[in-house]
Amino acid sequence: MPSLRQAALALALSLVAIGNAAAGSTAAEALLPEASAYSSRDSWRQPVAPFRIAERSWYIGTAGLSAVLIKTDAGAVLIDTGLPQAGDMLLKHMRALGVEPSQLKLILHSHAHIDHIGALAQIQRATGAQVVGNAEAAVLLARGGSDDIHFGEGMLFPPVQVQRIVMDGETVELGGLRFTAHFTPAHTPGSISWTWDDRIDGKPAHIAYADSLSAPGYQLVDNPRYPRIADDYRRGFAAVRALPCDLLLTPHPDASGWDPADTAAPHKTPMSCRAYADKAERAFDKTLAEQTAKAKEAR
Repeated sequence: MPSLRQAALALALSLVAIGNAAAGSTAAEALLPEASAYSSRDSWRQPVAPFRIAERSWYIGTAGLSAVLIKTDAGAVLIDTGLPQAGDMLLKHMRALGVEPSQLKLILHSHAHIDHIGALAQIQRATGAQVVGNAEAAVLLARGGSDDIHFGEGMLFPPVQVQRIVMDGETVELGGLRFTAHFTPAHTPGSISWTWDDRIDGKPAHIAYADSLSAPGYQLVDNPRYPRIADDYRRGFAAVRALPCDLLLTPHPDASGWDPADTAAPHKTPMSCRAYADKAERAFDKTLAEQTAKAKEAR
């Protein structure tokens, strides 16, 4: 009869053999598939060097998605973040401009889609900054983009809790700078445009960060979830036209004549808020007319 020592040695050898067999089996098997996620244009993920927009305002986003950092005497404010994978880049850009994570105090948003607030949760965790938004957007942000009116489950992102709910026309102040929220319900029901005052070339300037006004693939006629969508778009166009707007910025920079990749001359073709709204409304009217005609034919 084998001794306890011999039995223990036999058990150990058998465990090693089983482990080696398992390792060999694992090495021979195919990898599990990559997770599928929201795909985007290369320009939306192309970092560019931060550049100055105005005395206190800096562009820190990518070539195709805006993120704006405003530095004040009491800390900094960030508007939009771009895609989820932009989080580390934004923190790096902030540090390059002398803003440590703890110095970011406020995060404002345009609308609750993954390409503009995808990294918001990461930035909030890293900085402890207060997230500011309106009630419409707060619901979608808390759901992580789930059950979006237009995109369903197609643009999910890490959920975000809004700490301060603002009303239309309400101001948020930091370090003597006031940021005014303008509800511009068009691209989403919770879209917000922001305005603040800065200085450009030593002169006072009204800066407007006007939200998107496009309707990409949206159902504009007989939409059961959004029956008054056309009315809201009209309100959005009118609100953007009325913004104090010496300099226009938009979540998609190319929509307002910006080319962030050309940091030497990023704004060769400036656009006014009125021109921006007029162009968007013409495109909207065309799509609305086409959908209305199709709806009549189907009846």
